[in-house]
Amino acid sequence: MRINVIYSGGTIGMIETEAGLAPGADLRGWLNDLVARRPSIGEVTFTEFSTLIDSSNATPADWQALIDALWSACESADGFVILHGTDTLAYASAALSFALQDFGKPVVLTGSQLPIGALDTDAHANVVDSLKAVASGRIDSVALVFGRSVFDGSCASKWSSWSFEGFSSPNAPVLATTGAPWQWNDVERRRHDSFPQVKPYVAQDIVVLDLVPGISAQRVDSVLHPRPSAVILRAYGTGNIPAREQALVDALASAVDDGVEVIVSSQCMQAQVYLGHYEAGYALAQLGAVSAHNMTFEACYAKTVFLLSQGMRGEKFKYWMEKSLSREITNTLRSR
Repeated sequence: MRINVIYSGGTIGMIETEAGLAPGADLRGWLNDLVARRPSIGEVTFTEFSTLIDSSNATPADWQALIDALWSACESADGFVILHGTDTLAYASAALSFALQDFGKPVVLTGSQLPIGALDTDAHANVVDSLKAVASGRIDSVALVFGRSVFDGSCASKWSSWSFEGFSSPNAPVLATTGAPWQWNDVERRRHDSFPQVKPYVAQDIVVLDLVPGISAQRVDSVLHPRPSAVILRAYGTGNIPAREQALVDALASAVDDGVEVIVSSQCMQAQVYLGHYEAGYALAQLGAVSAHNMTFEACYAKTVFLLSQGMRGEKFKYWMEKSLSREITNTLRSR
C-alpha cells in the first residue's frame, strides 16, 4: 500500500529554541527510520508544507490547503496521514470530513503532545497507529488517531492539553482501540447525502457566545452588532437559555430577523440539544434557531463554516445543519 504522510506543522516536528518550541526537527529522517522497521506498512512517502504553522494559527484557508494537497496527490497514494498540531486538530478533522465525502481514500489525522525528540514522546505510537489504520483497509473516509484510539473524523474533541489520551469521542463510539490485537468496533458506516460540487472553505464571520448566569441582554446584543453571518450559542444542558430575560430573547430574535444564523450547541461535552424540551429552550425553538443536536463543538463550528462557504442560508442552512453529512450527528452517547 502507498501511504503519503503530509506534515503541516504542530508540536510533533518542533524543537526547543530560545523563543520556545518551533519547527525544525528532521521529521523525514525520523519517519523513514520508523517505517524501515515496519515493512508490513508498505511504501510511505513524505510531503512537507513549505510554511509550517502552530495549529493555533490555523484558519479555514489552512483547512483548504490540506484539502487541495490531498486532491493533488490523490492518484499517487492509496491513503494519507496528516501530521497536525493538536490545538485545532479536531477542527481540521471535522472540516476535512465534510469536504472530502467523495474523496474515496482513507485520510487519518494525528499529532502529539510532545515533539519527536522528547524522551517520552507519544509521537511514535500515534504515527505508527495512524499508518496501521490507513493500511488496515477499515477506514473509508476521514479519521483521527490519538492516544491508542481511532476516532471518526467528525466526532472527536480535544479534552486535555497534556494527557497522552488527549482526545475523546463524547457522543459516538470510537472506531477502534489499538493494542495486541486491535479492537475494531462494529460502527455503522452508512453513506450520507453530500454536495454534488463542494466549494472551497472561506473564512466566515461567526460569533461564539457562551451563556453564563447573569449575562445581560445588552451584552448579548452588543456582541451581535455589527451583524455576523452566524452565532453559535453555547447554551446550558439540552439547549436552554435564561428565557425569562425577555430582552435577551428579543436580541436573538432580532438577529434572526436580520438573517443571522443562530445555532444552539451545548456547553456539555456530552449532550443532545432538544430545543423546546424545557420551557427555557422553547423560546429558541420559536424564533427559528438551529439545533446542533449532539455534534461536538469542533464539528459544529467547522460545519457552520462549511455550509456558509457553500452559500447556504436560511431554511437551506437549517436543513443541512440538522442533517448528518459525515456521521457528526449520532444516535448514541458514550462516556470518554
